[in-house]
Amino acid sequence: MALPPVFDTLRLPVIASPMFIISTPKLVIAQCQAGIVGSMPALNARPASQLDEWLAEITETLAAWDKAHPDQPAAPYAINQIVHKSNDRLEHDMQVCAKYKVPIVITSLGAREDVNQAVHGWGGVVLHDVINNVFAHKAIAKGADGLIPVAAGAGGHASVKSPFAMVQEIRQWFDGPLALSGAIASGGAILAAQAMGADLAYIGSAFIATHEARAVEGYKQMIVDSDSDDIVYSNFYTGIHGNYLKGSIRNAGMDPDHLPESDPSKMNFATGEGANHAKAWRDIWGCGQGIGAITEVVGAGELVERLRREYEAARERLR
Repeated sequence: MALPPVFDTLRLPVIASPMFIISTPKLVIAQCQAGIVGSMPALNARPASQLDEWLAEITETLAAWDKAHPDQPAAPYAINQIVHKSNDRLEHDMQVCAKYKVPIVITSLGAREDVNQAVHGWGGVVLHDVINNVFAHKAIAKGADGLIPVAAGAGGHASVKSPFAMVQEIRQWFDGPLALSGAIASGGAILAAQAMGADLAYIGSAFIATHEARAVEGYKQMIVDSDSDDIVYSNFYTGIHGNYLKGSIRNAGMDPDHLPESDPSKMNFATGEGANHAKAWRDIWGCGQGIGAITEVVGAGELVERLRREYEAARERLR
């Protein structure tokens, strides 16, 4: 099945994942101008009224880019909505997204029919992130257009399942848009995602180490200096298992190799805050296992260009 027309302007089959705190219009715009889907969580706009300003900035800047570069139009952007009951901003944020007819909405932490219908009402596409095949079935049954299997090694909240297992199981019954997430940080990995059946690669952690990312310099440098051995998988901070940089956990005065289990019912999924603990994602830095490929802090456009070169080189090797 071909991808929906909204993806026609992609110059590389990549969606940049929406990262809590990190992703803002500056990064989203740079990603879209480089030819990949740029995205951010609606909850990054604080106060809530800022979301209107941010979507206006993205919309106007990308329109101006398209006018100046008719032969190289920007890729579409996406907004992530946390549809879990703890997000008391969802209704407001959805109304703002409707105002700007956001092209792609990425839903997380639950699947809701009313949200999907609302997005379809303004002509948008809904992608839902899932950690297993059961949730994938539920998301499509409730009207999502596509899926984002978040496999083992992905930054932030992630599954323990192999990307091979997730993609092959989903592809047995679903032929719609599929964007694979999990430790993808090279052009070869993008091509590998397509080879196993995904349409797109879903990349997050690599973009933290870019000039446009709203991350402190220590976070960016820790990504450059770290590799997969420096990642720990824990549910201590938000109640949901996720991958984090061990160095940030040590900096918060804790032992990353001996973190206790957490009670999901006492956590706030929308803000990422654990009661009486260091805050994820402000103090405890989310990160995926693919960061061994990240060796310097660069501009988002430069990173996309590197991925494009590696992607073409990988295709050439296979020929």
